[in-house]
Amino acid sequence: MGQLPSARVTPSRPFTSTGIDFCGPVYIRQSKNKRACKVKTYIAVFVCMAIKAVHLELVSDLSSNAFTAALKRFISRRGMCKQIYCDNGKNFVGASRSLTELHEWVIKNKEKIAQICLPDSIEWHFIPPNAPHMGGLWEACVKSVKYHLHRVMGTECLTFEEVATLLSQIEACLNSRPITSQSNDPNDEPLTPLTPRLTSDSSTFFGG
Repeated sequence: MGQLPSARVTPSRPFTSTGIDFCGPVYIRQSKNKRACKVKTYIAVFVCMAIKAVHLELVSDLSSNAFTAALKRFISRRGMCKQIYCDNGKNFVGASRSLTELHEWVIKNKEKIAQICLPDSIEWHFIPPNAPHMGGLWEACVKSVKYHLHRVMGTECLTFEEVATLLSQIEACLNSRPITSQSNDPNDEPLTPLTPRLTSDSSTFFGG
């Protein structure tokens, strides 16, 4: 087993180093009417490299504008990050048409995505091509998100607000899991990504 990246083993404020991935598509109804048109949406998954805290954003499409808005919402709530890690586009290639769309979007917008981060001094890191194992942290998170999403939604098609609410609940569920070995003492509270001393910080937020 190779050594872990420095971002995984260096103590830091939550989300200082963040891994990003997309999953989907998730089909939603444009209104509560059962006959309403269905549209595709995607889930932006943000994972803290240090404590595995999770932040989920529902995005309307695979465009640079939608991604920028999701990134701004993330930073406004979690604070400014210094480094962002992401799959190289080639790792999205697969049999699924939706994965092919994600691959094409990343390849097309790789430089634009990096430029978005420059004004705020965010370093963008793409893992090497054909090395999806290097993104195992966020891939495992995507798997957990899909597990809960499919168990709750099943074949049901929800509205945008309902899916956004569900993602917030899934986020809370994932952030309540213990990240250390649990004590045999029932009075000891497990350390989770939402433990106050891990998340309390008055850092700068996204400007502009």
